[in-house]
Amino acid sequence: MDASPETLEKPAANKERLRLWIRLLRAARVVEGELRERLKREFDTTLPRFDVMSALYRQPEGMLMSDLSRFLLVSNGNVTGIVDRLVTDGFVVRANRDGDRRTSIARLTEAGSARFAAMAEAHEIWIAELLGEVSEEDARRLSVMLKAFRSNWENEH
Repeated sequence: MDASPETLEKPAANKERLRLWIRLLRAARVVEGELRERLKREFDTTLPRFDVMSALYRQPEGMLMSDLSRFLLVSNGNVTGIVDRLVTDGFVVRANRDGDRRTSIARLTEAGSARFAAMAEAHEIWIAELLGEVSEEDARRLSVMLKAFRSNWENEH
């Protein structure tokens, strides 16, 4: 993202954007830290495992490992390690796609779907609690603003 001349000429606006970035980062870190602690305490799991199970829950037919890593914005190696542990725990199964040993599809087992559903329900309650001071209207407005920002930024790459 290149700075436009208009952006460079408005130091006060730039300072406000910097403050916004710091506040967004702090808020995200606080909420993420609390979610990590609660997932560990209540479900003996990690946020990355929750994220993998969440992605697979949305795709009941399963996902290619490469698509899963791209969706989660993490390396193939990270996803493979998490999926391996979820397979060991009986929450995920992995199969080769059309007999091709180079590509495999991961999907939740029945136990994995049930486990994730319980975690997702708790997660929704936790988020409601942690962001309870944010009105529904403010949440909607911020969400729209951040989605627009993300879309604009992603289109430049």
